[in-house]
Amino acid sequence: MNAQHTSVAELVARFLIARGVDRIYGLQGGHIQPIWDWLARLGVRIIDVRDEGAAVHMAHAHSVLGAAQGHSLGVAMVTAGPGVTNTVTAMTHAHLERVPVLLIGGCPPRLQEDLGPLQGIDHVALLAPVTRHARTLRVAEQIARDLDKAWSLAQGDGGPPGPVYVEIPTDVLRETVHPACVLPEHLRGTVRPPQAPVADLVAQAASALRQARRPLVITGRGAQASRGADAALTRLLDATGAVYLDTQESRGLVDPGHAAVVGAVRAKAMQEADCVLVVGRKLDYQLAYGSPAVFRQARFLRIADHADELRDNRRGEVELLADPALALSALAEAVGSPSPDLDSAWTQALRAEHLKRASRHVQAMQEAPAGRDGHLHPNRIFAALRRVLRPEAITIADGGDLLSFARMGLEPRHYLDAGAFGCLGVGTPYGVAAALLYPGRQVVTITGDGAFGINAMEIDTAQRHGAKVVFIVSNNAAWNIERLDQEMNYGGRVVGTTLAWSDYAGMARAFGLHAERVTEPGRLEAAIREAFDKAPALIDVVTTQDALSSDAGKGLGWVPDRQALTAWDEAEQQRRV
Repeated sequence: MNAQHTSVAELVARFLIARGVDRIYGLQGGHIQPIWDWLARLGVRIIDVRDEGAAVHMAHAHSVLGAAQGHSLGVAMVTAGPGVTNTVTAMTHAHLERVPVLLIGGCPPRLQEDLGPLQGIDHVALLAPVTRHARTLRVAEQIARDLDKAWSLAQGDGGPPGPVYVEIPTDVLRETVHPACVLPEHLRGTVRPPQAPVADLVAQAASALRQARRPLVITGRGAQASRGADAALTRLLDATGAVYLDTQESRGLVDPGHAAVVGAVRAKAMQEADCVLVVGRKLDYQLAYGSPAVFRQARFLRIADHADELRDNRRGEVELLADPALALSALAEAVGSPSPDLDSAWTQALRAEHLKRASRHVQAMQEAPAGRDGHLHPNRIFAALRRVLRPEAITIADGGDLLSFARMGLEPRHYLDAGAFGCLGVGTPYGVAAALLYPGRQVVTITGDGAFGINAMEIDTAQRHGAKVVFIVSNNAAWNIERLDQEMNYGGRVVGTTLAWSDYAGMARAFGLHAERVTEPGRLEAAIREAFDKAPALIDVVTTQDALSSDAGKGLGWVPDRQALTAWDEAEQQRRV
């Protein structure tokens, strides 16, 4: 910054560069053009998308996948009116996933406020409920301060990390600021040290784990986002002899070869554990709200770096408000070694059954028969991927019904999916952002045809920006989990849940991608290998509607009254008899 006055638009661009931002995801519009121009002039890469919601999804994936390599949080920028309103779903998704995203929006000049300006709407009121912070920045001299606050809140200063929305009227962007009003600390920011656990509480939690005969550890986003939590968690599992379950947002945190991993017998572990340590995870619908109807014998311990993941639904007998990595390390040291009271026969039996089921499932995937319509079983996709993917590959799953097949079929590694919000449509933009972040790694998005359609145009973004991602579309011409619900529970009246057998490979070729439609299982592996060689690429796999996913079989699509799954719902009803 020199001694001359600087426009607010330039100041915004220089603030982002000072915070390590080397790219933004967005869609241009007149209200934000002053910032857009300065970003381009200063060499920040602009990933221009086809829909604003996709820009936020890309920023979301950037934050999750880039943190380990020292990248900044993800930044998206959109214009006013529909530009902002198109982001609401994606911002809500980031909010529920506690992912830091900074969204910069445009808004009309102040002099036109309340006159009926072009694309004038109260964006802040729309986004306030689904963000950590939402605000219009109207004072030029305070912009650096306000952006510093927004950035800090997104990263989790004073609460959980999550998305933040700020907008700057276009006339303010054109104002100038004297350098005396730009304090250096607002540009560089500060890094808060992670919060250490209270020693007395660590001792209490360690005592509870030593007393447990059947301990279980469950992790979520808070653990995944904590630097060093993977190693600390492994030490704790070794120290306690506990069994381990991941969730969607913490896959790959523990090596699947570790003796504690028992994901294939999830229900049995939850029902029989007598002590459950939950790390960085809400007890939401995916964990039966922590209900005694499902966790039949368990006392709870909780670790989280903010209260939202510490006190919901079931209180912990001990609650550690601390950085998960530090808390896990301290707890592992305090426990020392497995208790002589540990029911090792139980843990060994769970592990043995897990390995047996996992092996059986891998074999079944390779031999999955076609449906009555002659089309491929979706498990054939995942069987082929297992033979192609390298250990460092980034895998992304998207869809309603397909997500169930993906969770069981994809090996735990670097993984993203539609999350607890069930936010279909994330797969294509996630794949673009991942491939741009890691151009030397395999990146694959496996998506249902319904979910693919929501952001299908972003394959154009992949092609234009050289994102070497492979999109695999499981094309069964249906929103199949809902179609099955109608077929099985509503007298077979299938309405509004079928799609056309569209030629997605033809669509991809029209945008310049390598593409192939696959109808035979013997062609899948070779098609996937060729797709990686020629990425960006799309493989349109024609799959059967007859395949019943585990989620459909467990009733997730039926929406039971008290719990997400039928068996849990029945147990919950029985608890009240």
